[in-house]
Amino acid sequence: MNARVVLYSAVDDEVTQYDVDVEAATLTPRGSIRAPSFVQEGWVHPSRTHLYLTTSNRGPGLKADMNHVSAYRIDAATGRLAPDGSPQPLPHRAVNVCLDPAGNYAINAHNLPQSGLTIHGIRGDGTLGSQVGQAAGLEFGPYPHQVRVAPSGRTVVVVDRGNKAEHGKAEDPGALRAFAFENGVLSNPQVVAPNGGYGFGPRHVDFHPEKPWMYVSDEKRSLLYMFRMPGDRIESEAAYTCDILHDRANARPRQQPSTIHLHPNGRFVYIANRADHTVDFNGRKVFGGGENTITAFAIDAATGEPRLIQHADTHAFHVRTFAFDPGGRLMVTASIKPMNVREGNDVKTVSARLSVFRCGADGRLDFVRAYDVDATGKTHYWMTVVGLD
Repeated sequence: MNARVVLYSAVDDEVTQYDVDVEAATLTPRGSIRAPSFVQEGWVHPSRTHLYLTTSNRGPGLKADMNHVSAYRIDAATGRLAPDGSPQPLPHRAVNVCLDPAGNYAINAHNLPQSGLTIHGIRGDGTLGSQVGQAAGLEFGPYPHQVRVAPSGRTVVVVDRGNKAEHGKAEDPGALRAFAFENGVLSNPQVVAPNGGYGFGPRHVDFHPEKPWMYVSDEKRSLLYMFRMPGDRIESEAAYTCDILHDRANARPRQQPSTIHLHPNGRFVYIANRADHTVDFNGRKVFGGGENTITAFAIDAATGEPRLIQHADTHAFHVRTFAFDPGGRLMVTASIKPMNVREGNDVKTVSARLSVFRCGADGRLDFVRAYDVDATGKTHYWMTVVGLD
């Protein structure tokens, strides 16, 4: 009997469960729950018994004064979510959350109005415990965008994107910031910032499951880096740098990569390219060009070098998140909002979507179908896929 696979998709504060049929490459909605506020990110416990969501009432004109991390129990038979324990308040909006590989700590990354990490213990029953105190004076950079724990569980990497120079403000340099991690406490910071961090805009990272290799998406320049991590320390320069765009002449404002994931087998790495620049057409805002693709690379088993194999059209606009089923046979991408598109003298609207791809043994993606998601006036901000025993 095949294991149950479920997908969780968040539009603002509504989290919808879909059953995933890997053989048929289909998604079937099964129900929804409400989170305390708008979902920012989520992470599944390694036991797959709990999902942890970080939420905030962020948005234009909102104060972001309702910020929490919450635990939800996953029903092993159905995949249904149920709150488990009280939501834990956070000092500011968290843009990202992760767990350590052992599932003992939930770590939230904050960037505005103050950068930092908030770390909560996780009890044996999966509920959230108290916040773990940290030493004073730790530096997390101007704009942490992601936090991850290395596969060893001994190192926390803060992905500090920095900020582009714009609106008369000078560039904030970016960096990768690694901290030793023991019993929930950070120490011994290391800062890796090629060229002093100028022109360096790391957004997200992912780790090879077996080798000491970390792959990094660069938001400022639409690049992929591979950094070696001997002894859990990041080398000062990238071992490899790759362009992720198919045609830089087609790049427009707001052309940026989003998340990055390695295939479960460790042989391939994928980055989402997102574009949502608009121009005026007959009094309406329509798509103004750019790439909305998944860039796929094969990974050299000996060196870790990524080698381009494909740019796959997402059949959507501004894919922020994507995920694989546990066996790596399917990829699902999630775009955040609808987009008006010009067709001759007409305009059609392409909905926010969940796009389903088969993933071949050679790492190439084959588009199967897309499911429209109602995100009008809202944001389809986050998605993940979970395999249940």
